[in-house]
Amino acid sequence: MADPLYTAQATAYHGRDGAVKSSDGILDLEVHPPTELGGPGSGTNPEQLFAAGYAACFGSSLLFFAARREIDISDSTVTARVGLGPDDAGGMGISVELHVDLPGVDEATARKLIRSADKGCPYSRATRGNIPHALFLGDEKLEEVAA
Repeated sequence: MADPLYTAQATAYHGRDGAVKSSDGILDLEVHPPTELGGPGSGTNPEQLFAAGYAACFGSSLLFFAARREIDISDSTVTARVGLGPDDAGGMGISVELHVDLPGVDEATARKLIRSADKGCPYSRATRGNIPHALFLGDEKLEEVAA
């Protein structure tokens, strides 16, 4: 990208067991590993922050494509589940599930909106081919996108 419209900047102190702070000071959080990874479970962790960002970005993409079709999805929600675990290369990797709820939207239209949002969402585009992610309408899996 030659000329970004916005650049976010954040600094991490002491990795997963420290703090993160944005350059404007709005984000200023302690981070700690979850109990599942041997941490104290207090504070947030990088996977929660990634899940929040991905869910918000995907939700905006859904709203954009729905508006183009003049469909009201103001009651929609997106829940991102980010998994962390061993990968095939012997390191650690992440996976994502995106669960979308579109009350009042028929299933065929909802499926089209979700697929359009996945193609347009900057997070989906940035991670496509890098991490596995699955799309859900509620709890029904629509498709899985391989890493």
